[in-house]
Amino acid sequence: MGDGEEWNSAGDKKSWTGLKQTLCELRRQLSAISTVVPTSVSFRTLPDGSSRIFFLGTLSNGWETTLHYTDIPCDIRPVGRLHWQQLLEFNFQSAPPINRSSREEQLLLERKRLTTWGITSYELHPQSGKIVFPAASTLYQCVDTPHRNGPLFPSELRTGTDGAKLTPLICPSNPDLIAYVSNCDIWVSHETSGTSERLTYSHRGGRSLADDPLSSGTPSYVIQEEFSRYQGMWWQPQSKDGLYRLLYEEVDDSEVKVYTFPSSTSLLNCDVEQYRFPRAGSPNSKSNLKLIELTVNENEIVRSRILELQHPLPHMFPWMEYVVRAGWTPDSDYIWVQLLDRRQKRLELVVISLDNFVEPPPNVFRMSEPRTDEAATSASVHVVARQSSDVWVNVSDILYIIPGMEGGRMSLIWSNEETGYRHLYLITAQLSSYSNGVDAMFDSSEMKCKCISQTALTSGDWVVLDQGLWVDDGRGLVYFMALKDTPLEHHLYVVSWHNPGHIRLLTHTGSSYTVNMNPECTLVVATYSNIRKLPACLVFKISHTDSTVDGITLTPIGHLVEPQIPERPLPSPDLYSHEISSGDVLYAMVFKPYNAEAGKKYPTVLNVYGGPEVQMVTNTFKDMRYLRIHMLASQGYCVVSIDSRGSYHRGLAFESHIKQRMGTVELEDQIEMLFWLSTELDVIDMSRVAIFGWSYGGYLSLMGLAQYPDIFKVAIAGAPVTSWSLYDTGYTERYMDLPSNNPQGYKDGSILSYVNQFPDEENRLLIVHGLIDDNVHFSHTSSLINQLIKKGKPYQLQVYPGERHSLRSLDASKHYETMLLSFLQKNL
Repeated sequence: MGDGEEWNSAGDKKSWTGLKQTLCELRRQLSAISTVVPTSVSFRTLPDGSSRIFFLGTLSNGWETTLHYTDIPCDIRPVGRLHWQQLLEFNFQSAPPINRSSREEQLLLERKRLTTWGITSYELHPQSGKIVFPAASTLYQCVDTPHRNGPLFPSELRTGTDGAKLTPLICPSNPDLIAYVSNCDIWVSHETSGTSERLTYSHRGGRSLADDPLSSGTPSYVIQEEFSRYQGMWWQPQSKDGLYRLLYEEVDDSEVKVYTFPSSTSLLNCDVEQYRFPRAGSPNSKSNLKLIELTVNENEIVRSRILELQHPLPHMFPWMEYVVRAGWTPDSDYIWVQLLDRRQKRLELVVISLDNFVEPPPNVFRMSEPRTDEAATSASVHVVARQSSDVWVNVSDILYIIPGMEGGRMSLIWSNEETGYRHLYLITAQLSSYSNGVDAMFDSSEMKCKCISQTALTSGDWVVLDQGLWVDDGRGLVYFMALKDTPLEHHLYVVSWHNPGHIRLLTHTGSSYTVNMNPECTLVVATYSNIRKLPACLVFKISHTDSTVDGITLTPIGHLVEPQIPERPLPSPDLYSHEISSGDVLYAMVFKPYNAEAGKKYPTVLNVYGGPEVQMVTNTFKDMRYLRIHMLASQGYCVVSIDSRGSYHRGLAFESHIKQRMGTVELEDQIEMLFWLSTELDVIDMSRVAIFGWSYGGYLSLMGLAQYPDIFKVAIAGAPVTSWSLYDTGYTERYMDLPSNNPQGYKDGSILSYVNQFPDEENRLLIVHGLIDDNVHFSHTSSLINQLIKKGKPYQLQVYPGERHSLRSLDASKHYETMLLSFLQKNL
């Protein structure tokens, strides 16, 4: 910790203007310390055998992210530093800030939780060097050449629509073809001819949302928000017969209820926007897969047609509710899909032969009768792997289908949590053209799984992360990220499928890593930090003395971001662990006041999230993303964060404590840990404790003040869930089951059941919410306020009219932070 006098310190209460100045200075201090690290890393092998690494990063002295690259020569020799080369001419197009981008872009960024400006994603075709990226509601392209001077000047992609162009995909076998979504339909651009063609006509346009329920190429709200799939179309990897095929998802929202929100662009004119949102227990979107076939020549897209499954997925799998993942097998002969049931306790990996896709007869929306022709006889559908759980299934991106099929056998690496922890399995399935055929209607609820062997590659009371899987087919080596050594650090490991269970750690304990690896498994880009050291980024070369995990050597090549020791070190938090009364070990992170004096107790803020799928306490550097915590610590508050039972990366048994009873054990754990910390540390003043959080943390903040008003003096609840019956199906039903199956759990988990218990004293409750929040709707807050008024309870409310679930505009963020400090200094 640096000289305490350099940091703002608590003292006399500050005016609003003084608080604004304090925050401005703290932002400046944190910006000077924060490290920009590469993100969205991808690789390209150049014709001379050297490698080019692409990544997104912020320009020096700038705010917007853009594309960069660095070259790794064939004769790799360690260097101290690898230089960032700017790929794009900076002024080719000034992308607008998020709050001035199109509604479609805003919603996609909201689903992805992206807050950066500029280029947020890009598509690379490694063989040709073509790069396509969205910016300012349109698409841009350029071609990377091995030897060139200076940045590239991208050109705008020719498109045939005025709507925002989203999620571009370059065809792997013909980079002249670029598919994208605009106005809820799929288009394709053909660069050679300069033409663009609309491929689907699901969305009619110009009608009310209720009368226009179909869309193509874009997943439903729940699939994006709760299952983290943002892509709804997939190119066939290879074109073997002169046809280019694009698998896509058609979504039917006709049964999903429409809700009205204020407009994000015309608040002063009282305009409104409509969204479809499936609340717990209500109908979901319906999904089905279709196939587009294209033929092209140099001058035009010659022909396109749409094929449908002869029996739609819901007919073949009546139990399915969600299409959570989809794609192609490496040989391009099969489509694979992962299907999940409504209660999220059954997941199946299914492969479907292309013969199942047929041209629908004229004037018939769905083929209802089974086919009897030769194609139907050869068509096949196979369940190759299956998961089930009494708790819930955590959907993962971990799937690798091993290229090549011998004797009709398919081998793949998949993960499941049948032991209570996510681990990797090598699965072999026997496919055959005559069994599980779809030449007759059938009930697949008991379809036989074709898995003939399943070998555990990893095991133990620790979790494999859903954060990357890289496979060296030739050597049988599987690289993965996991928490084997400690729940607080992400590390890279390797296992051989020839010697399952023998796992080798490849990164160094004491830091936590984010890793990217090229498809050949020869280069690694590793970003690492710990609680006291700023992030650094190092590129490694992987070499081998044999095909075992012990024969692997990681040789440092050079840093993309070098380790730094700032002139003014940022005060760091401390990490603690403690076994609570349930026998579980919990972890906590404590930010002491920057200028803490020995023996003096300070007002304490419990910064809570407490819900599933989030881990707050990690051995990573807490930079600008933790601005509000640093802000509180710099102003003389002790800030505590705790991962209670139900939080992520500790296994299903640990997560399942909140099953059907959210809002109960989390607070018990938070309070038990807080009291233990107060006995271990001399800085926590238990007579002045605030509880503060956003989203699920806002929900627990309300619960904390209502149920434990003698412990929490004040509560600040941001965008809080107040009743799970108002939240979406995918999230709520996973943890709480359907409302009809768990009415008592929904009642006990609703803050509306405890309004009578809120304190009658003023200045103890502050609620903060964005008016156009399309995730936790403002109706959550309005429902609570109605009850508070009815019961005569005092509260304060801060509304941000132009903000969604996250506060994205800088003005709104600064105002909220000032208000937070003002409220605490007056009332805590």
